[in-house]
Amino acid sequence: MIKKIMKPKHRKPTHPGEILLEEFLTPMEITQAELARKMGISVSSVNALVNGKRDMTAETAILLSRTLKTSSEFWMNLQVACDLYKAQVLLEHAA
Repeated sequence: MIKKIMKPKHRKPTHPGEILLEEFLTPMEITQAELARKMGISVSSVNALVNGKRDMTAETAILLSRTLKTSSEFWMNLQVACDLYKAQVLLEHAA
């Protein structure tokens, strides 16, 4: 029997920056400044991402994947889920 995994449809997806903070930086005890240095980007860019004020870009996804030994697709899929949710909400309100 194949078990189907259901995604909640009415809950806003978690922003990639929150995942970055809660699932990587905090458990690994890496500061935003350390991550920024390792990625070669500004601390303000990391901080804006972590605080949800900046979306994940393909470039940032690649840099994160190299630094944290993840895949760039992981980060981009998190962003796509947020983007699709926003678009769905906008279209529902426009109808």
